[in-house]
Formats: sequence, structure tokens, C-alpha cells
Amino acid sequence: MSGQFKGLHDWFQTPAGLYLLQWQRNQLDAAVADIFGYHALQLGVPELPALRSNRMPHRWLANDHADRADAPSEQRAVFLTDFTALPFPEASLDLVVLPHTLELSADPHATLREVERVLVPEGRVVICGLNPASLWGLRQRRGYLYRKLGIGRLFLPERGEFLGYWRLRDWLKLLSFEVEVAQFGCYRPAVRTEHWLWRFQWMDKVGARWWPIFGASYFLVAVKRVRGMRLMEPGWKTAPARAAASVTVANRSHGRDAAQHGHDLHLNRTSD
Repeated sequence: MSGQFKGLHDWFQTPAGLYLLQWQRNQLDAAVADIFGYHALQLGVPELPALRSNRMPHRWLANDHADRADAPSEQRAVFLTDFTALPFPEASLDLVVLPHTLELSADPHATLREVERVLVPEGRVVICGLNPASLWGLRQRRGYLYRKLGIGRLFLPERGEFLGYWRLRDWLKLLSFEVEVAQFGCYRPAVRTEHWLWRFQWMDKVGARWWPIFGASYFLVAVKRVRGMRLMEPGWKTAPARAAASVTVANRSHGRDAAQHGHDLHLNRTSD
């Protein structure tokens, strides 16, 4: 299908794919556990159970193509939809998760605009992506060059496009999103075997400290801001404040009346 990574599910079963999945699952579990509301939606990539640690009462997995015949029940979409035309009214969702969704989309900017439409003010969008400015991105570009020469093969799945981190931040800013969390991970080189991935595990700590923006994957949490909107406090919070203000005003009025009464008595005594 156009716009979909070719062999993405199979690639996730490779050592590099499992390594990437584990890091992204850890980030997702930690991020969505503390996002509250009523309605949460994941768009695509059922191999990443993005909402499993979230506690909202209504959580859905949507996809833009039919499920695989051998997909387990937890990886089956609740409904199929076009990601650029979601079947939800405006400002109706509290959380939308996009695990590689923008890379898979034929029109990623339109998909992000649609997410902004369905999110409530102060709603969150969570995004996972592959970083073109990384060792994995370099290996993929070199693979395309070698393939034109008739040699070598690609490291990552063929279809889909890298969406750069800074480019994505510009899109979010234009749509009035404010980035709350931004992290990079997976610093090991683009190797295919589990043995070599294990040998280079030291690079995760070193990379996070010395070249943080060059991780193979990035992870973002952004909040939808609405300019000019003022959040109203609950009535049970403002009622005591109003009562206290009323008491203060009453006391001041009583004090002024008492002072005036005392002044009048003084004048009467003087006149007598």
C-alpha cells in the first residue's frame, strides 16, 4: 500500500527492530501513564502498544489498512480510517499517539493538522520517529546509493520517509503545539546481528551524553495550546474565596459605620 513501510512488521522482528521497539515502548509507557482524560487514540503501527499503560476509560487503535491475518487480538485495529480525515468531532480527544505514523503517511502534514483538529485544548500528541541525522539514517542513504549501483541492500524498510526532528518541531509550532518532552535514543550503529548490537551497547550511555541529537529515534510529547483561552477554576475552589472576600468587605463596612457613629456621638457631646 502506498505510503506504508514495506515489510515493517517483519523488520520489527529483527535484532535492530526489537532494540528500537524496546526503547520506544519504555518511552511510551512512561509518558502516557500520567496523561489523563477520557478519550485516547493510537494511529497505526499496532506492534507498538502505545496506550497499554494509559488509564483513560476509552482507548482505541485505528489503522489505515486491513490487519494481518496472523495478527494477535491486541494488535487488531478497532476501526479503519483515513488518517487525514478522522471520524471524530472537533476537540473531542485528550490524547493521540503517532508511532511512526507521520513517516507512513502519504501526507504527514495533513495528518498532523487533523490531529490538531480533534484534540481538546491542552490535549497531548505523542510522536515516535526515525532520525535521519543518525548512524541509521546514514546507513539507509548509503544503501539507496549502493542499490542504484546494483550492490548492497537497505538497512531499514524501504517505504516511508524520514521526518527530521527540527522540521517536525516547526510543523508543531505552526499548529500551536508546545513541545513538553523531547528525547533521543538508540545510539548503537546500524548492525544486523544481535551479537554486534550487544557489543556496542556502551554507545547508548556515551551517545546520550556526548551526541544526544544523533540517536536513531526521537520521541516527542506536545500539548495543544489555544491562544486567548483562560481555564476556569472549579466552583468549589472559587466559592470559599468569594465568601472570604464578602466577609472582608462586610467587616470593612462595619468598621466604617462604627467609626462614623463614634464621631457623631463626640460631636453631640461637644455641642451639649
